[in-house]
Amino acid sequence: MERREFLNKTAKAVAMGIAMPTIVPSSVFGKNAPSNKINIGQIGCGRIARDHDMPGVLQHDIARVIAACDLDRNRLEDGKRKIDGFYAKKMSNDKYMDTKMYDDYREMLLNKDIDAVVISTPDHWHSQPAMEAALAGKHVYLQKPTSLTISEGRQLSHIVTKKGIVFQVGTQQRSSPQFRIAAELVRNGRIGKLHTVKIGLPGDPSGPAAPEMPVPAGFNFDMWLGSTPKVPYTEIGVHPQKGYDRPGWLRLENYGAGMITGWGQHHFDSAAWGMDTELTGPISVESVAEFPKSGLWNVHGDFMVKAEYANGITMYTSGGYTNGIRYEGTDGWIFVSRGNYVASASDPVSAAKSAKALDASDPNILKSEIKDSEIKLQVSDEHHLNWLEGIQNRTPVLSPVEVAHRACSVCLVSHIAMKVPGKLLWNPKTEKFTNSEKANAMLSRPQRAPYGTNAIYAKGK
Repeated sequence: MERREFLNKTAKAVAMGIAMPTIVPSSVFGKNAPSNKINIGQIGCGRIARDHDMPGVLQHDIARVIAACDLDRNRLEDGKRKIDGFYAKKMSNDKYMDTKMYDDYREMLLNKDIDAVVISTPDHWHSQPAMEAALAGKHVYLQKPTSLTISEGRQLSHIVTKKGIVFQVGTQQRSSPQFRIAAELVRNGRIGKLHTVKIGLPGDPSGPAAPEMPVPAGFNFDMWLGSTPKVPYTEIGVHPQKGYDRPGWLRLENYGAGMITGWGQHHFDSAAWGMDTELTGPISVESVAEFPKSGLWNVHGDFMVKAEYANGITMYTSGGYTNGIRYEGTDGWIFVSRGNYVASASDPVSAAKSAKALDASDPNILKSEIKDSEIKLQVSDEHHLNWLEGIQNRTPVLSPVEVAHRACSVCLVSHIAMKVPGKLLWNPKTEKFTNSEKANAMLSRPQRAPYGTNAIYAKGK
């Protein structure tokens, strides 16, 4: 069709009130054409998607969410309404967007109009769709934790690196200025030689026993279980059927490891920024932890983890510390937290308990200027935007795949230490324990066919 003919037909259609297709050739509208935007597919439409990832992407004009996927039909339709409603209000046109719905993300990945995906699924469904998206040439924003096991994380890093897609994990603390400022001050010696890091991280409570229930209509529970063992359905073991409160799967080891991964990757990632250990890991780890003795939920409660690093730093993690990160050096200390920021309305820790976002043993430490000749860390105004600009401009992102894998690995070896008594010696180069085969057996999990990363990795490597 000639350009003039297309414009004439478009004008007639508009005059008649006929909705034209959303995606049109960029030659018609130039650089601001809808087809020049980064087309996003949203995988998972639950709590963290609605409260954090959808708003995080929708606010940026360089992106456009054109598709959504969820295994729960009610949540999928609700997600579509949220996305369509956003664009209808923004464009004052209720026909601007008709978000395409998918019951299976693998079908979504076949859509050539989609440039990138945001994965906001339960933890056990992180690595596999991220790997498949990378193999399909889609850029990926992946909620943390990066993986369910060390083995999955290494597979994911290999595939993403091989395919060269732009990958960002959702450790959005890196885009909060206080975490960068704290890390810069520590890296530049403002508290002397760093020797100790203390991380405040809560555990989870135990829960009630839960009877087997019928699987709700419109919910693909078998696929939701994925590579994990087949178990009976019960609502508090999955997610609420009404509303978007904190889901019960977060407190089940089938699908994650509890708060050590749930928030642990945030704090371990931020701490590594200040410790200059982003691409390595501890050389030893030991832990004590309490686990529920009854009820459905079985992730850790109160705990303490000690990790030692080759550079002489010792890191302690416990719910007994104030939520956040405290760097201790020979000349003082710096404490950093989220302050009043929350990612979702059901975050488990009251913002009031960690309201001071940045503190130090001497207020003058925080006033110190980082000179051009010193270490300056990458600045990001917003984590999703940092990823989108990485796609658009091929610029580095704040939380790339190997950094993400290493931060998640600290979580996972800490969790293993909760289960294996004594001091475990960890080799961050080989990603193996050198003194415990029992611990090494926990670096991977059996995967229930036809799901799991192993088959995907075998095809993609």
